[in-house]
Amino acid sequence: METSTQRQTLVITGASSGIGAAVAQRQIQEGYSVIGLGRHCESREHFDAVAVDFSRLEAVEQGALDIARSESAGQICALVCCAGVGRFGGLEEFSLKQMQEIMHVNFMAHAVLLKHLLPVLKRRQQGHLVVIGSESALNGGKNGALYCASKFALRGLVQSLRAECSAANVNVTLINPGMVRSPFFENLAFEPGDHPDNYILPEDVAHTVAMVLSMRQHTVVDEINMSPLKKVVKKKS
Repeated sequence: METSTQRQTLVITGASSGIGAAVAQRQIQEGYSVIGLGRHCESREHFDAVAVDFSRLEAVEQGALDIARSESAGQICALVCCAGVGRFGGLEEFSLKQMQEIMHVNFMAHAVLLKHLLPVLKRRQQGHLVVIGSESALNGGKNGALYCASKFALRGLVQSLRAECSAANVNVTLINPGMVRSPFFENLAFEPGDHPDNYILPEDVAHTVAMVLSMRQHTVVDEINMSPLKKVVKKKS
């Protein structure tokens, strides 16, 4: 929260839109400053934008290094990873480039980013890592082989980091939402149903992140699964 000199800072990935944008807005309202990473981020009050394409691992690494070496690094108290991409279909339908993009954006980019930014929290001997996963990390599904694999990998990474970070007093939490009404579905052939009980809102996830970040430092919420009341999938015409 805001101190007498300056606000503490959160690093949020995927902050251009959807869940990441909602988390950033909520945390700024809670009194934090945000360093937001995304393809189309723009700086504003209490929000410093870092333009990064998460399919390019070298760019992710450079962005992480720049943040870790910046003057504001000492104020970073939490990392919230929201970046992700969805692409579905039979495995044989994917090109090598598409396969790499899914695994890079949904898994490898997070691993690269955290390699350089988790030490910032560990040096402080306190902080939070919150990762937005997916219900697809819990069970495989038809036409979801690559997407599910990327989210399974992310879940394994977070579970391992949970064990690795406790000695440094860094809390690690994974949040697995079901279908969220957001730009995630813009280029997909399906989307949640139209009724409000068919989808989660980005603000719902942002509320959950805020709850996790407000927990007592020595109490860890390991994993949260979020679902709409009714799971209805609508095919686009």
